[in-house]
Amino acid sequence: MATIKTLSGGTVGESQVDDATFNFGERMNPVVLREAVIMYEANKRQGTVNTLSRRFVSGSGKKISKQKHTGNARHGDRKAPLFRGGGVAHGPHPRDHSFAMPRKALKRALQIALNGKLRDGQVSTWQDADFTSPSTKGAFNALSALEAAGSALVVAPGAVDANLLLSVRNLPRVKALPAGEISAYDVAFHRSLVLLDGALDALVARVTPSAAASEKASSGGQEGGE
Repeated sequence: MATIKTLSGGTVGESQVDDATFNFGERMNPVVLREAVIMYEANKRQGTVNTLSRRFVSGSGKKISKQKHTGNARHGDRKAPLFRGGGVAHGPHPRDHSFAMPRKALKRALQIALNGKLRDGQVSTWQDADFTSPSTKGAFNALSALEAAGSALVVAPGAVDANLLLSVRNLPRVKALPAGEISAYDVAFHRSLVLLDGALDALVARVTPSAAASEKASSGGQEGGE
């Protein structure tokens, strides 16, 4: 059993969670998580940086001196990268950095990230959270009690309450998301994972392979073997 911190009614305690909650039977290959994080970061890049090569620089294309018998280097025009105000050699240009990974790989990356948080003791629960009105101070105090104020991902079982969003939006590196929308990058980027009531069951239901899918995969493998 794994021990996690629990905040209920302003009192911090501990509760027991089964070690197998985020243990999915297969070897946790960190390379999958690494590739997923790289993909999410690459997809966030704008790719709008641009430099002017010599063909985009304004200026005369006339050769600045004779090819030989001057005692100097053999130059072309003033737009060469060697000269001040000339073009940039091999500079970056606008491009699309995004790429995609298979959905099964992204799901596996999320499983690995959640397993790592539970194994490192960085999962806590916030029970009976009251969001009748926005309160940044209240959210900060609650996260501080769970030692998660510096960097936390608050996970709701369903749609995130508007007052909760208003409460955490000014806290640095604190984000609130529904369990159905978090990614491996969100889990890896934040140090602590704070689960609201029902969020743990929602996460387990999302990342645990269904019995029907497992049976179908196993039957498919047997048919292929035959």
